[in-house]
Amino acid sequence: MTTKPEAVNAPPRHVAIVMDGNGRWANKRLMPRVFGHKFGVDALVRIIDACGERGIEYLTVFAFSSENWRRPPDEVSGLLNLVFVAVSKYLTRMAEKGVRIRIIGDRASVSDQVRAAWDLAESRTAHNRGITVTVAFNYGGRWDIVQAVKRAVAAGLTADQIDEQRLASFMSLAGAPELDFFIRTGGEERISNFLLWQVAYAELYFTDCLWPDFDERALDVALADYARRDRRFGGVKTDVPAAAAVQPVAAAAAVTPVPAGLMPPVLHLQPVGDLAVTAVSADDELGSTPVRRA
Repeated sequence: MTTKPEAVNAPPRHVAIVMDGNGRWANKRLMPRVFGHKFGVDALVRIIDACGERGIEYLTVFAFSSENWRRPPDEVSGLLNLVFVAVSKYLTRMAEKGVRIRIIGDRASVSDQVRAAWDLAESRTAHNRGITVTVAFNYGGRWDIVQAVKRAVAAGLTADQIDEQRLASFMSLAGAPELDFFIRTGGEERISNFLLWQVAYAELYFTDCLWPDFDERALDVALADYARRDRRFGGVKTDVPAAAAVQPVAAAAAVTPVPAGLMPPVLHLQPVGDLAVTAVSADDELGSTPVRRA
């Protein structure tokens, strides 16, 4: 039986979650899909509390993608209405707990009422110093990169002046720490155009648990998995004992000779005329025939 390594990582500072499975959760209970999203909001509030209690400083969640407009109109309408429900039901509670709320995404395609609700949530919590919760609504990772490039150009940067650090300063999550842990519920194993830039070195975690069922226990299971990950960021481990780094000369001296009768034939190419191949068996004295150079 293979045992998993002990925890090696500190808790992640920044966690992102694709809150998937609301519709299927509702379908299993013979309920309209929008009810799944409603219970999904309740699950989000629980997870915000749980993340704050576990020392996670930043939580970024995928609430509505730029592709979700393709869903049935009644479901889209229900999702937009949930913005108002969430603000009216939970904003005061979140503000009192010190939660800071940010909204990222393309605001041009939503109504003035939705934008007003977002503005209220952000302004009421702007000075809080607890966990920062970023809600990605009408968001896409490709859109984020494109809008960052446009903003960089509008700021007067030339192509030679744009590097990773400067471009990142124009991304939607500018100012947040690097993403550490990416969680997706609902059983799908894909990123779905979420935080394409930021996910570069994040640890990925996929679970079959549907989002409304994702609770503190499920979060702890995910965090335990993260703690065991070997994060190298493209490098190599630096905790290898010095004795393991064998010098070439020492390694050659430590090789155990192979008995003559066990060594397979070795072919030595010896130029004689145009080309001739001489087979030297292990019983012959290797190296007794000089290798001639052409």
